[in-house]
Amino acid sequence: MSLEAKFAKLTVDDASSVVDTVKSEGVEKSGLASNISVLVARCASKDEDEALSALTTVKALAEGVPEAQVFTKECLGACLENATHKSIAVKKASQETAFAIVDNVQPFAMKALLPTIFAELPVEKKWAIRELALQCIGRFRDVAPRQLGDALPLIVPEVTACMWDTKKQVKVAATDAMKSSMDVIGNKDIEHMTDKILTAITKPKEVPEIMHTMAGVTFVQSVESAALAIVVPLLLRGLREKNTATKRQSAVIIDNMSKLVDNPLDAAPFLPLLLPALETNAESIADPEAREVTQRAVAQLNRLKTLADKQASVRGDVSKLDELFKKNLNAEEASGGKLAVINYACTIASCLMDLKFMEDLQWKKNLKTILAPYFDTDLDQAIENVRVEAEKMLEIPDDDDEEDDAEELCNCQFTLAYGTKILLHNTKMKLLRGRNYGLLGPNDCGKTTLMRAIANNQVEGFPDVTQVRTVFVEADIQGEQSHLSCVDYVSADEKIQAMGVSKERVREVLGTVGFTSDGKAKPDHAVSTLSGGWRMKLALARAMLQQADILLLDEPTNHLGEHRFGTFSPFFLAMFFLILFDSFFPTDVINVAWVKTYLNSLDNVTSIIVSHDSGLLNDCCTNIMSFDNLKLRTFKGNLDEYVKAHPAARAYFTLTSSKMKFKFPQPGPIEGVRSKGKALMKMSRCTFTYPGNETPTLFDITVQVSLSSRVACIGENGAGKSTMIKLLVGEIAPQVGDVWKHPNARIAYVAQHAFHHIEQHLNKTPNEYIRWRFANGGEDKESLVKVTMQFTEEELAAQKKPFELQIIDEASGKIQKVKKVVAELVGGRKLNKSKEYEYEVKYAGSTTDSGEYLPAKTLKKMGWEKACKAVDLKLAQLAGMYVRPLSTKNVEEHLEGCGLAREFGTHYRMSALSGGQKVKVVLAAAMWMQPHIVILDEPTNYLDRESLGALAGAIEEFDGGVIIISHNNEFVSKLCPETWVMDAGHLETKGDADWMLKQDTKIEDQQQLTEMTDAAGNKVEIKQAKKKLSKKEEKALVKKIKGKIKNGEPLDTDEEEMAFEKDLL
Repeated sequence: MSLEAKFAKLTVDDASSVVDTVKSEGVEKSGLASNISVLVARCASKDEDEALSALTTVKALAEGVPEAQVFTKECLGACLENATHKSIAVKKASQETAFAIVDNVQPFAMKALLPTIFAELPVEKKWAIRELALQCIGRFRDVAPRQLGDALPLIVPEVTACMWDTKKQVKVAATDAMKSSMDVIGNKDIEHMTDKILTAITKPKEVPEIMHTMAGVTFVQSVESAALAIVVPLLLRGLREKNTATKRQSAVIIDNMSKLVDNPLDAAPFLPLLLPALETNAESIADPEAREVTQRAVAQLNRLKTLADKQASVRGDVSKLDELFKKNLNAEEASGGKLAVINYACTIASCLMDLKFMEDLQWKKNLKTILAPYFDTDLDQAIENVRVEAEKMLEIPDDDDEEDDAEELCNCQFTLAYGTKILLHNTKMKLLRGRNYGLLGPNDCGKTTLMRAIANNQVEGFPDVTQVRTVFVEADIQGEQSHLSCVDYVSADEKIQAMGVSKERVREVLGTVGFTSDGKAKPDHAVSTLSGGWRMKLALARAMLQQADILLLDEPTNHLGEHRFGTFSPFFLAMFFLILFDSFFPTDVINVAWVKTYLNSLDNVTSIIVSHDSGLLNDCCTNIMSFDNLKLRTFKGNLDEYVKAHPAARAYFTLTSSKMKFKFPQPGPIEGVRSKGKALMKMSRCTFTYPGNETPTLFDITVQVSLSSRVACIGENGAGKSTMIKLLVGEIAPQVGDVWKHPNARIAYVAQHAFHHIEQHLNKTPNEYIRWRFANGGEDKESLVKVTMQFTEEELAAQKKPFELQIIDEASGKIQKVKKVVAELVGGRKLNKSKEYEYEVKYAGSTTDSGEYLPAKTLKKMGWEKACKAVDLKLAQLAGMYVRPLSTKNVEEHLEGCGLAREFGTHYRMSALSGGQKVKVVLAAAMWMQPHIVILDEPTNYLDRESLGALAGAIEEFDGGVIIISHNNEFVSKLCPETWVMDAGHLETKGDADWMLKQDTKIEDQQQLTEMTDAAGNKVEIKQAKKKLSKKEEKALVKKIKGKIKNGEPLDTDEEEMAFEKDLL
C-alpha cells in the first residue's frame, strides 16, 4: 500500500510501517515528500483519532528517519497549534511530537525551525501554544548549543517580549528559555553575570546597580553575536535610564565590548538599536565628561558599522548558496521535493559558514545524508565545490599583507592584556628577517608591554626563544641586581651564561661602549651608580653579546646625548655588530649616531623599535607597525612616508601638533616677593663628592632660580646634571658651599627615575594616593624623607644641651639669663622687628606650648635649623591648600589637567597603570601644592610626543620658574632661553644667562581670598596680608595710636601690633 493510501486511513498502529516504507524506498520514492501536506493537515485535525495517528507517525519519522526531517519539520506548526486541543491525549502527543522534531533536527538546520516557532509566540496566540513554543526553544540548548548561540540575535528579542507576559505559564517558560539561551553564549567574561542580566529584564529598577557591576567587568574574550544578543537589551535599558552615571556606564561598556568584536557582522544586527540611543545621549547629556565618553562610543560603533557594510557580502548568504547548490547538483530547474531539500541544505551550509565549520569532512557529514535521496550525481565533489566557493566568501583581504622574499621569522595571531586593560585583541603580527619595524602608538597603548611579552615568550604563536633568539634592550636595572658590578651584571644574564661567554669577553665589549677603568663609568663599579644614559649603554652591550635574531629596543636613544660622536670604520662596524669581536677598536662614547649606524648595519637581524626620536625612525625603519583599535597595522616605509599616509600620527613626534592639553595650577604670590626676577633658590660655590669616590662629581657650582626662570640643563651622561638638581632641591647636601631656598617657596621635583615616589602605594588609585600624601593638614608626607631634612648626630646632641637665653620680664623689664632646652617646634612662625622669622617652641619639661618664639639664628645654634625648614615647608604647602581643598573631585580634575583621564585617575589602582600613566601621577602629585618652581629631570624619557607637546604648552602658560634636564633639543629650545651646560662636574651658563634678571616686572596684585571651603564644606577665614603703609600713612597711624593710649581707648589688632613694633606700649 502506498503512503498516500495509508495517510488517507492512517491509524496509530501504522506508524512503524510508514517508517519502514520511508527507510526502504526513501523520502522521494516512498511518496513522503509529495504527501507531507496530508500529514500536516491530519496533525492539525480536531478529530482525536486523526490527530493522534498523525502525531504518532510524525514522531516515529522524526526519531527513526533522519533524512525525512526536511519534510517532517513542516508538521511542527500543527503540533504547536494542537497544544490547546480538547483531548488530553492529543495535547500530550502534540508536545511529544514537537519535542521529537526539535530533538532530532540536524543541529546546523535548527534555524529552519525558528520561523515556525516564532509564528506561535505573538500575544494573540493562546497561552498553551506559546508555552510549548518557548519550551521548544529551551531544548535547543542540549540539541544544538553552538547553533543556538549563533541564532540568539533572532531568539532573544522574541523571548524577551514573552518574559513580560501576564500569564504565569508563559512567563515561566520564557524565563526558562532565556536561561537556556544564556548557557550557550560562550563568553567567560560575562557568563557569571547572566543571572543579573536576566533580573534586569523583568526588574528595571535593578538596572543601575547591575550596570555598575557590569562596568567593573574586564572584557578579554572575543565578543560574538551570542554575547551581544544577551547584553544589548541590558545596555539599551542603561542608555534610557534617567541617571547620567548609568548612561555613562552603558557607553563605557559598549565602547569596551565593541573593540573586542572580531567580526563586524556579529555586531551588525545590534547597531540600529544602539547607535540611535547613544547619539541621543551624546547630544542631550549635561555632564561634559559623560557626553565625551558617549561620543567615543558613538565613534567606535560607527567604525564597526563601516566595517560591517564593507563585509556584508562575506556572511553566509542563502541566495548565493542556493545558486551554487543548483549549479553543482545540475538542478537549476528544481521544484517540489528537490527544491525543499536544496533550501534545507542552504540553511545548513549558511550555519556552517557562520560558525566557521569549513573543513571538507564537516560539510560532507552534515549535507550528504540530506541530499542523497534526491540526487545521484557525485555528491562528494558537488559539496566540495560549494564549500570551496563558500570559503572564498569568508575571506577578508588583508590590507597589510606584504609581498616579500625575505625569510619569515614570525607570523602569529594573539591577544595582549596589561592588568585589567586589553591592549591588542586577535591581532596579526608578521616579522621578516633584516627589517627594522618602528612601533607607534599613543602613550599607554602597550608598546613596551608588547615587547616585554615577546621577550618573555608570552605571545601566543610567537616562535620559541630556542628557534628565534630574541633580546629585549631597556635601561631599567632590576633592584635585586643593582649591587652587582657592570661586568657581573652582564655575566649574570641567563642567556649569556648559556652561550658560555667569558667575563674577559664581557669586559672587552663593555670597553667598546665606554666602560673603562679610567672613564666616567667603570666596569667594576656597581650598576646602581650609573646614570640613565650609561644604563642604556650597558643594555646595548649586553644585547651585542647575545647574537640576536630579533632585537627589541625600548627608547634606545632616550638617555644618549648628541654632544659627542665616536668614530667607527666600516670594517669595525661590520664585524662588531655581528658580534664577531676578532678585532678590537677603541671607541668614544655611544650616542645617537652610533645607534643608527648599529641598527642599519644589521642586515640579518630584525629590530622592533619604540622611540619618540623621529630621526631614528626615519633613518633606520623599513616598516612601521602601529596600534589601531586593538590591532597592529603594518606599513611599508619609514616614518615620513607613514605620516604622509596617516597625518594624525604627526602628533606622536611634533610638539606643535599635539591635540592633548595639560593645565598646571598657577603658583600664586609669595609673601615678601614682589618681583619675578627675585631668587627663590640659590646654590653658592657648592662642591659635592659621592661617598666612596675620591674625585668630586660637582665643582664650585653657583646658580639661582626665580619665578621667571626658564632653564635647560644639558650635558653628556654622567656629567652631574641630576646630582646638581638633587643638591638644589635638598635631596643631598654639599660638602662645601651653601644651598638656600626661600622659606615660602614651594618646589615640585619629578626625578629621572620617577616611579620610586609611588612604588609603595600601588594598591591605591592615583586619586587616593594624592589625598593620602597631602592629608596631614596639607603637609607633603614625602617631603620630610630627604637626607637634608634628617637630623645628624651632631644636631641631635646640640638639641639636648641647655642653651643660654635672655628673657625679658614683662612686669619689671629686667633681663634674665636662663638655660633651657627646646623639646620641639610646634609650628608657629612670625616676623620680628628685624624682618626675620621667629619660630614657636615648646621647652623640655613643659606640659603645654609656651607661646614663646625664638629667632631662626638662635635655633640654628641649638640644632633646630632643619626643623625650622620643615615649618617653612609645611606653611608653604598649607598656603597651596587655600585655592583647592583636598577633595576627590578636585584631585580628579587636577589629574585630568596633568593628562590622566578620570577613568584611570579615580577608578584604577596604580598597579594596573602603564609606565606613562604612572609618571603622570607623579607629575600631578608634585604639582598639587601649586609649586613656584618646577624641576623636570628628563621628561622626554617617559612622555610620548603628544604628552610632551601638552607639557610644553602647560609650561608656557605657567607663571612659575622651570628647570628642565633634557637631551631633546626641540623641547628645551622651544621653552628655555637660558642654558646650563654641565661638563665633567663644571657648570657653564650659555644663551641669555641674565634673562631672568631682566624679568623685573612686578608680580600683579592678585585678588585676596577672604575665606576657603575645606573638603568637609566648612568655611575658614583667611588672614589677609597687610597692606604696606607709606611713611605719611604710618606717621598718621602712630599719632592716632598715641592719642588712643593717652585717652585709655582700646586698640584694634593692627593698632596693637603697630604699638608693639614702635615701642608705644
